[in-house]
Amino acid sequence: MTTKETSFVTRIKWGHVALHLLLIAGSLVMLLPFFWMLTTSFKQPSELFTYPPTWFPENLEWSNYEDALTSMPFERFYFNSVFVASTVTIIQILTSSLAAFAFARLQFRGRDTIFTLYLAALMIPFPVLLIPNFIIVNKLDWLDTYWALIIPPAFSAFSTFLLRQHFKTLPLDLDESARIDGATSLRIWWNIILPLSKTSIAAISILVFLGSWNDFLWPLVVTNSDSMQTVPVGLNSFQGQYSVKWNLLMAAAVVAMLPVIIIYAFAQKWFIRGITMSGMGGR
Repeated sequence: MTTKETSFVTRIKWGHVALHLLLIAGSLVMLLPFFWMLTTSFKQPSELFTYPPTWFPENLEWSNYEDALTSMPFERFYFNSVFVASTVTIIQILTSSLAAFAFARLQFRGRDTIFTLYLAALMIPFPVLLIPNFIIVNKLDWLDTYWALIIPPAFSAFSTFLLRQHFKTLPLDLDESARIDGATSLRIWWNIILPLSKTSIAAISILVFLGSWNDFLWPLVVTNSDSMQTVPVGLNSFQGQYSVKWNLLMAAAVVAMLPVIIIYAFAQKWFIRGITMSGMGGR
């Protein structure tokens, strides 16, 4: 290897080192709020507003977690969030994949026009749809029920768009061969398209589950009783009219984050591969 080539390789390696250092520094900056939340969950009330602020509490108050979980029906909030988020994810994947299959693999009059109108729903912000959805749910007598928490978020133009983009990358020869063997459209969707789209479906499922888990505004509007509230709405109970129990709120927030962290930790590879294959990776 010549001197020029050695210098070029060295320069490239130093560039990689600088890039990684920059990424590590950015990661640490983004993790600081989570670290502050974790340390605050162990602080006594007298340590919350000390100046200068203290990063580490003098004594770890484990009782904050016990008080946070027993001061309200947190188990019920957790069950509601898990049930609603899981059900919304399953229904949304089914409905979105069926719609995406029709838009990507079937030929019918007005298909592209209907899909364009379908995508127009993405430009409407959720607060605009809040009142119409609430009126419909109220007319159906679904307020303070699982129906109100599950049915409206169970249909998504965004998920349909992402799955359609992935379905269009699959060869149409698969459909034609299956139809020659007598397969119907539903059988092609279930036995061919879905198995070949596991990574994209996994990525979108993670996004849908996390979005439903963290949703606050819609559950706040359609629920009244503690038995139907989800975790984000339950966390709001720590905020009183004149004060906020920050140590208990942070303790409950740490517990609420555990499913999100666990899901992403186990599904990270699927998530990254699915983001790339579904069209969100900038291809």
